[in-house]
Amino acid sequence: MTRRDVGIGDIYVSTGNDEIKTYALGSCVALVVWDKKLLAGGMIHIALPEGQINPDKAKDKPGYFADTGLPVLFSELKKVGANRNSCWVKLVGGASILDENNTFDIGRRNALAVKKFLWKIGLALTAEDIGGNASRTVSLVVPTGEIIISNANQRWTL
Repeated sequence: MTRRDVGIGDIYVSTGNDEIKTYALGSCVALVVWDKKLLAGGMIHIALPEGQINPDKAKDKPGYFADTGLPVLFSELKKVGANRNSCWVKLVGGASILDENNTFDIGRRNALAVKKFLWKIGLALTAEDIGGNASRTVSLVVPTGEIIISNANQRWTL
């Protein structure tokens, strides 16, 4: 199995024998999509909800923002043959790191931006592991659809 690392603002889609993994989701969120019939999956690591704050970055790295990256993720999934009727969608991250008073509330705003996009395209989350105050690492084992989440203290599946 080949590990495919997804950095901040990256999008990766696979139909192969891959583990797609992203690290240290603090206020960032990862949306993970898996097609159970095609055995294909994808992941995006979103840093901020809206690209309008930096249009140049949104153009160069659309995955950095929810509103510009999510359409790209779903377009790439469609290109490999993923079908919305056989997909599940899971959301991970969105913690409040170094923002104890929720002054900026980026984690919650990221999660809401993803949910809003999914609502617009008629999809609902199958599961979520969001919020709190600890960062998470998440991986998708593409051939099986297993999601593994870990942090400094524990490891679990979603």
